[in-house]
Amino acid sequence: MKSISLLSGYIFLIVAILTGISSNSFLKTTEGFTKLGPSLFCVANMFVCIFCLSKAMSVIPVGFTYATYGALTITAVTLFGVLKYNQTPNLYGIFGLVFIIIGVILLNTLGKVK
Repeated sequence: MKSISLLSGYIFLIVAILTGISSNSFLKTTEGFTKLGPSLFCVANMFVCIFCLSKAMSVIPVGFTYATYGALTITAVTLFGVLKYNQTPNLYGIFGLVFIIIGVILLNTLGKVK
């Protein structure tokens, strides 16, 4: 099995984040997967997201990969909800997002992989 470079791993991670944001942001438009077009769009993006995430995890530690993916996706989808659907999080939601971001920054800068 041919290994990918670390740079390729980060590119796969970026694509996973972007497709994760895309699929999660537009889930509401599927109306419970009853609309074919939006449903196919979301499922295709989910497939690409999981594929790229698995590729990224082949060279980047799993904890770092998933924490970064999760934090950026959650934050971006929340911002999408604010902009598109006027779904403003309350103070606790904002604190939660800040803690998620701080946690990922700490994990990526100070976390040690054994």
